[in-house]
Amino acid sequence: MLGKYKEFSGLTFENTQPGVLEVVFDGPNLNAVDETVHTQIAKIWPVIDADPAVRAVVVRGAGKAFSAGGSFDLIEAQIADYGVRMRVMRESRDLFYNLLNCNKPIISAIHGPAVGAGLVVALMADISIAARTARIIDGHTRLGVAAGDHASMVWPLLCGMAKAKYLLLTCEKISGEEAERAGLVSLTVDESELLDTARGIAEKLSSGAQEAIRWTKYSLNQWYRQAGPLFDASLGLEFLGFGGPDVVEGVASHRERRAPVFKGEVHS
Repeated sequence: MLGKYKEFSGLTFENTQPGVLEVVFDGPNLNAVDETVHTQIAKIWPVIDADPAVRAVVVRGAGKAFSAGGSFDLIEAQIADYGVRMRVMRESRDLFYNLLNCNKPIISAIHGPAVGAGLVVALMADISIAARTARIIDGHTRLGVAAGDHASMVWPLLCGMAKAKYLLLTCEKISGEEAERAGLVSLTVDESELLDTARGIAEKLSSGAQEAIRWTKYSLNQWYRQAGPLFDASLGLEFLGFGGPDVVEGVASHRERRAPVFKGEVHS
């Protein structure tokens, strides 16, 4: 099963039970998403979709985190280079739609920080399982750009508009336990039970009626597909912000571990 995934060098893979592929964020800085991983996490889903050996997928993070989000080096490259910015925008679009169109059920096992592109995968998984102590945050507005890579479209469907606006406008951190209460994740467990729970669900789905499971996923994802124009607009607004002054201050304040001082002129 694992041989065809060798080209995805920024990720690691395991196969601990029949029909189940484990996709693992495994890198420095709490599994931060660098340029290579950002490209590969978008491209991998059509490969999984076409792999007859895979009937279910578990996505998890190695070590102390699910994924700490995009690396500052990648963000700064987008600020400095229009070509990089457009490439990353296309990859962000492809990640969203490729997750939707992968017909295999995806289970995320979330522990530690879950931010950025990693959070897209965590919350767009068909079943999301969070450790009670997981730390989920969409930090776009704190960075100085609009929340566009999935959240403006997906979060209101998961947890309602009032909660989504509160979390996305303030960048308030939410624990796994709080996320379950809000409806942002499917369920929570103690961290010691997280991987076994995810693997148990994957085994159940892998041994279930494949056409029934896949067509049910396809039908439910029509809620997302019909809101595609909303996603496309939010993504465009996010990447428009990478050409503005606020994101420069947002990155600098993160690197210097201080509160941001946004002085960008308002044009909206």
